[in-house]
Formats: sequence, structure tokens, C-alpha cells
Amino acid sequence: MDKVFINGLTIQTTIGFFEWEKQIKQTLVFDVEFAWDIKPAALADDLAKTLDYAEISQEIEQFANNNPVDLLETLVERLATHLMAKYSIPWLAIKLHKPNAVHNAQSVGVYIERGQLS
Repeated sequence: MDKVFINGLTIQTTIGFFEWEKQIKQTLVFDVEFAWDIKPAALADDLAKTLDYAEISQEIEQFANNNPVDLLETLVERLATHLMAKYSIPWLAIKLHKPNAVHNAQSVGVYIERGQLS
């Protein structure tokens, strides 16, 4: 199976457990891979037959901003379910980074894989 990916998608959103975190926007960085057969798009040179990176990038940002949660784990799980349903994606992997959340660490985060690879 082919894979389409988006690396380093940086957004500003509200996320966090502490009350002060609910009052600010914080940076999140997404690395996302999708299982997707690129052959139909490649043969026809047709954007409509592939996953549109720009559209999915906007969808990730909108989803995060429209669905504020406390935990990265909650966001990434709900986002995976949403993207798979909306775009009929059979498998995806999301690595979600929260930069500078822990002193002396570049970032912290979670990584998940959902679905089946063909």
C-alpha cells in the first residue's frame, strides 16, 4: 500500500488540563501518514483521485480548534476517527507533538496507528 504524509503541520489551538491552558492557544505539531492507493491519481494526473494535503491540513486545524479537549490522547484519538470516516482512509498514523511542554524536552506527545494496512 502506498502512503501519503504530512510532516510538521504546526497549528495553534486550545488544549490542556490546567485552567490557565484553557485561556491560551498553544502550539501543536502533527506528523500524519495515510495508507492510500496513489495509482489512480498518478495515472490520471487528477487531484480529485488522491488525498488533498492542503484540505486535510486545514481539516486537522479546524477539528482541533472546534473540539477543545484536555489531553493530547483525546485529541489524537478523536481526530483519527474523524479523518478515517470523512476521507475513507483505511489506515493512518498520527504523531502529535506538544513543543516545550516539559522543561529540557524539545517536545512531548503521542503516536497512534489506526485501521488496517492492505
